[in-house]
Amino acid sequence: MVSLIEIQREMQDLSNWSIEENGNAIVKDLSFSNFKESIDFVNKVAEVAEKHSHHPDIIVNYNTVRLSLTTHSLNSLTKKDFEVAREIDKL
Repeated sequence: MVSLIEIQREMQDLSNWSIEENGNAIVKDLSFSNFKESIDFVNKVAEVAEKHSHHPDIIVNYNTVRLSLTTHSLNSLTKKDFEVAREIDKL
C-alpha cells in the first residue's frame, strides 16, 4: 500500500488519471473515433497488463474506454498500479 503523500506524488506523473472517490483506485477515461480504435487500445493495454501481471478493470462503451487500476488483493493502491498507469500513458 502507498501513503496519501505517495499517492499525491505519483499522481503528478500521470496524464489525466484521477483517484476514485473511495481512494482505492485510479481511473482514466479515454475517447476514440470509433469502436475499433477503442478495442485496438484495449488490446495494447492488455499487453502491458500481461507484462506486469497486473490487470486493470476495463469498460468499453463504443468509442470510450474507462480504465480502473487497484491492487485487488489489498483493496488498495500500490506502486504496481502507478507503474502500470505510467506505461499505459505511453501508449
